[in-house]
Amino acid sequence: MSRFAVLGGGVMGEALIVGLQRRIQPAPQIVVAEKRPERAADLVGRLGVQVAEAAEAVRGAEVIILVVKPQDIRTLLAQIGGQVADGALVVSIAAGIPTSLIESALPTAQVVRAMPNTPARIECGLTGISPGASCDPQHLQRASELLSAVGTVVQVPESQQDAVTSVSGSGPAYLFYLAEAMIDGAIAGGIDPAQARLMVAATLLGSAQLLQASDEAPQTLRANVTSPGGTTAAAIGVFDDRGVLDAIVAGIAAARQRGAELAAG
Repeated sequence: MSRFAVLGGGVMGEALIVGLQRRIQPAPQIVVAEKRPERAADLVGRLGVQVAEAAEAVRGAEVIILVVKPQDIRTLLAQIGGQVADGALVVSIAAGIPTSLIESALPTAQVVRAMPNTPARIECGLTGISPGASCDPQHLQRASELLSAVGTVVQVPESQQDAVTSVSGSGPAYLFYLAEAMIDGAIAGGIDPAQARLMVAATLLGSAQLLQASDEAPQTLRANVTSPGGTTAAAIGVFDDRGVLDAIVAGIAAARQRGAELAAG
């Protein structure tokens, strides 16, 4: 049985564990390193994983997934450096952390940098992956296959990973931010809160599916809804007056810059 180590048992760690358990056959043995005892116990009880300290978890693992905060990555690498098997696949989803930093600490590993997003929890995620300098095509393909368990995988140059993080990694939060405002607007119009949530969720989901299915540009799809002098035009006019579009673009740029700052330590 293959041994996988997942270092970090938070929301994304759990999403990856569940996806791997559902989609990878034969099912691997999954060992989780999680600092919070109550969270570790919860994962053992619900998912049937094993729990160990990080150095023990990676011992003998052919796949190691680093699911920790960027600020914690250097300490973690120091803990596991002497225990990682030669040729092990190490997938890091620590935002802003370059593969070169991980390769310097784990010189015999095959390192892949990845940025999934939280829709991975329902196997609808988007993950951008980039190989490290010493990662061979076979291990890159293996990483892609594993991460496909939680959604779509795209390969990008590592130089674009901060952009991936700012758009798709952080992107669900932008959409939820919009959903908050839309629900509040619906409630203000007298709609029941539960019904408002249903209406907004269905509208966002349907619109995303239309965007994916259509060959038309987003601008065209928006124009198709925006009749001159109509209700949509009134709303868009307010958004334009208040610089909503420019603010979103600036926010994405700020997220991209923050990724670069995390890489610099």
